[in-house]
Amino acid sequence: MIASRDVLVRLKGMTRLLAYGNPLYNLTLAGRTPGVLTMVPPDSWPGDAGAGACVLAGRFGFAGQELRFDEFADADEFWQGRPGAASGWRDHLHSFDWLHDLRAAGGDAPRREARRLIFSWLECNAVWNQVGWAPALIGARIANWLSLHDFYCASADDGFRYCVFDSLGRQTRHLARVLPGDLAGERLIVAIKGLVYGGLCLPDGDALVDAALRLLDRELPRQILSDGGHIDRNPTSVLLVLRHLIDLRASLRVARIEVPSVVQHAIERMVPALRFFRHGDGRLACFNGSREGSSALIDAVVVQADCRGRALKSAGHSGYERIVAGRSLLLADIGLPAAAGADQAHHAGALGFEFSAGKERIIVNCGSHPGRLPIWRKALAATAAHSTLVLGETNSAELAERGGLGRRPSEAGREREESGGATLLAGSHDGYAKGFGFRHRRRWFLAESGEDLRGEDALEPVAGAAPASRSFVVRFHLHPAVDAAVGAGGGGIALRLPGGTAWHFAASGAVPAIEESLYAGSGRDTQHSRQITLTGETPPAGLVVKWSLRRDKSAE
Repeated sequence: MIASRDVLVRLKGMTRLLAYGNPLYNLTLAGRTPGVLTMVPPDSWPGDAGAGACVLAGRFGFAGQELRFDEFADADEFWQGRPGAASGWRDHLHSFDWLHDLRAAGGDAPRREARRLIFSWLECNAVWNQVGWAPALIGARIANWLSLHDFYCASADDGFRYCVFDSLGRQTRHLARVLPGDLAGERLIVAIKGLVYGGLCLPDGDALVDAALRLLDRELPRQILSDGGHIDRNPTSVLLVLRHLIDLRASLRVARIEVPSVVQHAIERMVPALRFFRHGDGRLACFNGSREGSSALIDAVVVQADCRGRALKSAGHSGYERIVAGRSLLLADIGLPAAAGADQAHHAGALGFEFSAGKERIIVNCGSHPGRLPIWRKALAATAAHSTLVLGETNSAELAERGGLGRRPSEAGREREESGGATLLAGSHDGYAKGFGFRHRRRWFLAESGEDLRGEDALEPVAGAAPASRSFVVRFHLHPAVDAAVGAGGGGIALRLPGGTAWHFAASGAVPAIEESLYAGSGRDTQHSRQITLTGETPPAGLVVKWSLRRDKSAE
């Protein structure tokens, strides 16, 4: 089935190349070029001044990869990303999201550099090509060029303005023809957003706006779950889609067009879900393709959403649980994987969890590399890159070569009990049932103080199966800022956080050790980190491993 899907993808690519790559196609995109915009969509999102200074210096650090403009033979190779640019780097370049960073750098030089780069794009991408004219990138670029118009274009000469407006018209007309196509998830939402912006800001765009809003009315109920989470179970998708919807709402209000109720209701549901996934440092947990993100941007999204909903305690439809006690926070993935089609970035991290105290992360998952290189997906989406149990050196779900999952858990259980401020949470999955004959069950207990976390991992034989002895590893990946050392006399593992607090990890039923790991959750280059591992052999009758993480005030 996976092979058939790959063939279909290649056939669609060839069809697009024949249809849109025809030199005559560009002639069909011609239309009236306005002298001024009907409106300028509002944009108040923060940028990174440091990143803007790098762009100004010709250094483009996108998606975990930094390339210099002068490394390319010419502008055409730069925009095509040849050679060596990862797809994530190329996508970010063509989206022009980095215009926010240039604006944050301040002064006239960033403004002039923005115009130079936009004009370079216009020269190298005047007609359709597979890299720069991907529908999701067109949507993002239209939105960024229009909403940041006053930054880079207000003081520009008439010739530059004409070129920009003419290209915006051509991109908008193409986008209207190809949507929804085979887009899904956040990429479809940003494409719809671009179509709405083009329809609002360019002449005679009412029909485009109506068509885009009909798509949105159909798509949001599919993508946004009842608890406000996203169908792909990726916390970063909640942030991105919510930001797009806030932008759409603001632009429709400026245009004096009634905001569809489906948009407002989605915003109201998604704010508590976004808060649900935030650690004490204000950034996101790393599950199923997400990264920490910018706390300043997340704060801005929450404020501009203008909704008071508190963080959910349980996100059952999304498949996550959250426990807060004292200054500690535990987030656990106890749901089934996203459905086929929404699982492109999904990880095999069943029953993985993260734990933080105050603003300091202690136990994490390894995150996701922004470059989307296959080698990084294979490593970071694997079960071993999550704080959970791995059986027989096998992933709990099969990672397909071109994204998505093959074999996957089909049953997941959950229970939650609260008493006196303490919480007991239990989850299970059958991802190892067919191949190994075991079901993985995990329990967490967090005391009222938040300073006593106890856990239990069990492998239970499935009824009717005859499992054989298998090796297992229970992994607890530590945040790079956490220092770990074997305790005095070999008694457990001592952890020390940057703020000076000490914690003690202990286990029974398996052999504990400290091993090397890496962390890709911050969005920067991968960082060296450590992990605690509990290893052993599973007898056919199954086993139980118990572990604990307690604050050790005597060591502070």
